[in-house]
Amino acid sequence: MSQSVPAAPEPSKMYRWIVLFWLSITMMGNYFFYDVLEPLADVLRNQLHFSNENIGFLNTAYSGAAFFTVVIGGFVVDRIGVRRALLLFGIVSLAGAALTAASPIFAVMAIGRGLFGMGAESLIIAITAAVAKWFKGKELSFALGLNLMLARLGTWLAQNSPSWAHFAFDHWRGPWLVGVCFVSLCVIGPTLYGIMEKRAENHYALGAAGESDKIVPSDVKNLGLSYWYLVGLCVVFYSAIFSFQTFGVTYFKDAHGATIDRGGFLLSIITASTMFGTPIVGLFSDKMGRRATMMCLGVLILLPVFLMLGYAHVSLFVPMAMLGFAFTFVPAIIWPSVAYIVPSRALGTALGLMTMIQNAGMAAMNAGLGKANDMAHAGPANPAGYLPMLHILTVMGLIGALLAFLLRQREVGPHGHGLETITAG
Repeated sequence: MSQSVPAAPEPSKMYRWIVLFWLSITMMGNYFFYDVLEPLADVLRNQLHFSNENIGFLNTAYSGAAFFTVVIGGFVVDRIGVRRALLLFGIVSLAGAALTAASPIFAVMAIGRGLFGMGAESLIIAITAAVAKWFKGKELSFALGLNLMLARLGTWLAQNSPSWAHFAFDHWRGPWLVGVCFVSLCVIGPTLYGIMEKRAENHYALGAAGESDKIVPSDVKNLGLSYWYLVGLCVVFYSAIFSFQTFGVTYFKDAHGATIDRGGFLLSIITASTMFGTPIVGLFSDKMGRRATMMCLGVLILLPVFLMLGYAHVSLFVPMAMLGFAFTFVPAIIWPSVAYIVPSRALGTALGLMTMIQNAGMAAMNAGLGKANDMAHAGPANPAGYLPMLHILTVMGLIGALLAFLLRQREVGPHGHGLETITAG
């Protein structure tokens, strides 16, 4: 008579949190290198004589590469597994970061930035799948929240790098090299994660990897009108706020007489707001519902910010705090709302498509704002040259207000999906 083999135990809670730490510092290195361009922009303009359009294109190159990578990133994760995908995408990210720092030639720097974007956006897909593998059915929402909080710590450190890494800003390559050091975490983290996962496979029972965001054309027909309103809102928020951040430090310096240190700190108010505000807004929406209404509130807060920067004589802390609070609604409400609106079988397609369109919007807006600043001759001798940029961003807010209103009207009507009513128990 055969004896049953005892089931393998699950990993301990401590083991899972250590795994999450390696995944999170991987994401932190990724975020740092993307955002270090913000305080570096003025140095590139002065030392390498880059135009505003050149600087905007460095982020356009990232988003443009990410636009195409989202299509294949999820399939690569499914094909070779989370462990190998994390290391592969981390190596691509590091290679792109190193190439960005290698040469003062704009074309080389842009190619490096694009290569970094290919690795970095795919890395995010793989990290999300890995977190789900370890935490699904347990503390998944909390784990994803902590992962995002540590990732945004990378953004906060990048925006404040003129203060704590001031030595690096004497030369254009210095901040990039500091960024390369951070991107090395994108290789170190997956390596240590891989060791822990391989050991766990021999000793513990592990869950399956989470569903990767990848676009399956046949699923697109299942996406309804409310989904496309959410996509529009996502594009408005990310394109407006991230592209403003690209030029923010330079704008604060030229138009408001701020130092690079202070300009970076002002931008980091947005990051700090989302780091700590997103869990609060997310918890409130889980308990109260009213997601569409809260998105209307977020857009209404966003709407006057850029006009305040251009015309109101108020402390810069006020519009930056408003911008930060408005932006908390994106990760806290918009992304989770997709799961309420889209059938579960099409969720990977919906999230992948939203990410792809979001990156397309960011690519276009970064290039467009850079061009607008150059055409208006924006600079320290002509601060008013930044007004067209602020007007464009205000129009984006108006489009967002219209989309938020239409979404709420649909959700309170007979074709709603429960965004206003569904609460967590």
